[in-house]
Amino acid sequence: MEYLIKSRHGIRIGVIAILHTFNGRLEFNSHVHTMVTGGGFQKSTGAWIPSVYHDNDQLMKMWRSAVIRLIRSAYRTGRLRTELGLEELEAMLTRSAARWWSVKIQSFKSREHFLRYAGRYVRRPPIAQRRITRIGNRNVTFWAKDKKLRRLVNVQHSLEEFVSFWIQHLPKRYHHTMRYFGLFAPRAVSQTTWAIFAAIGQARRSRPKRLRWAACIKIDFGQDTLLDRKGHRMHWVRRLAPQSSTPSLRPRFVIDMDNRRISIRCMNLNNVGAEYANNAERRQLARTHDDDIPRR
Repeated sequence: MEYLIKSRHGIRIGVIAILHTFNGRLEFNSHVHTMVTGGGFQKSTGAWIPSVYHDNDQLMKMWRSAVIRLIRSAYRTGRLRTELGLEELEAMLTRSAARWWSVKIQSFKSREHFLRYAGRYVRRPPIAQRRITRIGNRNVTFWAKDKKLRRLVNVQHSLEEFVSFWIQHLPKRYHHTMRYFGLFAPRAVSQTTWAIFAAIGQARRSRPKRLRWAACIKIDFGQDTLLDRKGHRMHWVRRLAPQSSTPSLRPRFVIDMDNRRISIRCMNLNNVGAEYANNAERRQLARTHDDDIPRR
């Protein structure tokens, strides 16, 4: 897309691509949300072009060709693992190359509308907390949008199934689900940002200060986590070094509650796992012993 606009109009646009692997039911459904600037920066004149026409059909063909070419390359280099043979994979890609692919271009009339829309997709979890209506001892219930029925439906999974659906959408370490291109590329931001603001006649605002975790929780859930059960505010004092003499219970933090110092003890996760395994073994022995008892 960036190459097409640059070769046709001689301008550079900004692109943010966001990969999502889930649908409303937490099933695997890989798709990409792409945010593109409505206009672009013309470096030769130093002017900002406010509007650029995007051809839907041409973008669809370019996207389809790029994805199929990427799959073929990944299969040949061994990065793509599949149970299909080479002939079966080529037959599937040939059929896909002749099909129509869904590419939807949507424009926004205001920056506020765009920011509200984009905020729901940037770094969002697979499911919002408000959609979970019930968590029982064995099942989890949440609602999803059924696009065929055009209404909300309840989806229920066991605890194991819900965790399994959730885990498959968590990216691996150092794997990113967002990519920046064009004017939003890391190198381009420092080179062209000031020129773009000068071209559109706006002053660049300073970067807002990042909110602390306690402030974010208070805004989202209305609870101040730094208040104890008596309503006294806790203040950070220092962090204590772990003590090797008591590996299972080690003091980690010191918090000052109105000049009354307390220490919060944190269990070693390795010891917690060992304790859980020992408890599971004892429960299994107890069940085995119960099975040996004759019942009438």
